[in-house]
Amino acid sequence: MKIKLHVQPSAKKTECVGFYNDDILKIKLCAPPVDGAANKELIKFISKKLNLKKSAVNILVGEHSRDKLIQIPLDVSINDIIDALTK
Repeated sequence: MKIKLHVQPSAKKTECVGFYNDDILKIKLCAPPVDGAANKELIKFISKKLNLKKSAVNILVGEHSRDKLIQIPLDVSINDIIDALTK
């Protein structure tokens, strides 16, 4: 499954805060956007919340951007993913 994300690095804590636009999830990251730290924090957060290995979460587009497209090996609804990420 592919998911569109908008990330905000250097936040107080890492959390999913809902939708940025109609179909883009917004995730705040406590890591700064330096040397890939924010991307590592994003992968760590998603893999932990969805009970996946870190290697199963791939950033397809946007490694150097706030707007990202990730791929995860789950076939579930976006609502189920939001529920898991906001717990």
